Amino acid sequence: MFFKKENSCACGGACSDQNTQEFQLSDEIKSVKVLGSCCKNCHILKENTDAALKELGLNINAEYVTDIQKIMAYNILSTPALVINEQVISAGKVLSSAEIVKMITK
Repeated sequence: MFFKKENSCACGGACSDQNTQEFQLSDEIKSVKVLGSCCKNCHILKENTDAALKELGLNINAEYVTDIQKIMAYNILSTPALVINEQVISAGKVLSSAEIVKMITK
């Protein structure tokens, strides 16, 4: 959906593919937010999102947004919601960390 894994790197092959992917993802992902009302499902999505970011080797923690005015600005009908780079990726569903990784690396 967002990012395509590249098989080459700018260093001329001195780094591994895994390090190259991490660099490209960290360059493209500027913000990650979980929108929620402090319910159990919202907390689970936050935990799964942080686990997915860690699995990808990104040094980013998802911001947990509970302010209803800020949530309404995203025009979603249900929480929890996952927002990456200010684009709503999922709403009303608890994604597993594997699903989040898959969505980010597509």
